[in-house]
Amino acid sequence: MASLMLSGTEKLTLRTLNGKGLCDLQGKSLFPRVANSRIRVPNRVAPKFSVSASRPTSQPRFFQHKKEAFWFYRFVSDVYDHVLNPGHWTEDMRDEALEPADLSDRNMIVVDVGGGTGFATLGVVKHVDAKNVTILDQSPHQLAKAKQKEPLKDCKIVQGDAEDLPFRTDYADRYVSAGSIEYWPDPQRGIKEAYRVLKLGGKACIIGPVYPTFWLSRFFADVMMLFPKEEEYIEWFQKAGFKDVQLKRIGPKWYRGVRRHGLIMGCSVTGVKPASGDSPLQLGPKEEDVEKPVNPFVFLMRFLLGVMAGTWYVLVPIYMWLKDQVVPEGQPI
Repeated sequence: MASLMLSGTEKLTLRTLNGKGLCDLQGKSLFPRVANSRIRVPNRVAPKFSVSASRPTSQPRFFQHKKEAFWFYRFVSDVYDHVLNPGHWTEDMRDEALEPADLSDRNMIVVDVGGGTGFATLGVVKHVDAKNVTILDQSPHQLAKAKQKEPLKDCKIVQGDAEDLPFRTDYADRYVSAGSIEYWPDPQRGIKEAYRVLKLGGKACIIGPVYPTFWLSRFFADVMMLFPKEEEYIEWFQKAGFKDVQLKRIGPKWYRGVRRHGLIMGCSVTGVKPASGDSPLQLGPKEEDVEKPVNPFVFLMRFLLGVMAGTWYVLVPIYMWLKDQVVPEGQPI
């Protein structure tokens, strides 16, 4: 059975195979406010659910490229844990998002793809011995920060590409990736790689952003980087060959379930590898060639525009925190 783990009060539409709506939440939940409520559907029914906004498929995103992401983190690696994380990726959120990964054995082999400064890895090593964990990222500056953290000193540190992992097929018990998919030019390829490197029965856990419904947040999301819709995560996992796909919503406590602005860390998606070997999905060449020369002027303009768009998502959590302080408890914000 595929299952979706849902909570929150934003507008949500669930559809069955015949297209008939199961429910329609327009700002009010039809269910009690209980975290991690489950809705189950048969495997043969593709779970189709999303926020109500459409997203342009051909929109150029200024940070959805490896080179822009590399230089972005070159400058923000020093302040990432102290400035960016508190608004979008707290320790409570991390632990909640990793719970579906079932990190139940200290001896598990775990790869943390796009691990950056090791913030998510700190949650992993609570349950798994650090010597069994590999942190992979394309940014040497982020990885340098991870190396400095005492709980991670025994982890393996690898510089690499999420779309072309340097691990053998059927290698790991768990695949974890937090806050990385939004930079992948081809998310389907990255999830296909997650399938390949896992052992039979292994589980992938990808934590990433959700697409906003508020028009201004949607604009900045469309020009900044990839904010997938929830049903896109499900589709990518299923196409790669994963079974028992689950999606769990996460968010800062002070958002009170509000997701209309989009969340940099908004959901945790898991899937189980049902068979040994590579993914059954066949893909063509990579969408982005990082060796291809880039026009410096065009690159600089793209990078600056991406930073400007990203500033909105630094301001949004401050705005939501202030609303949480002002609006009486129990009332929607």
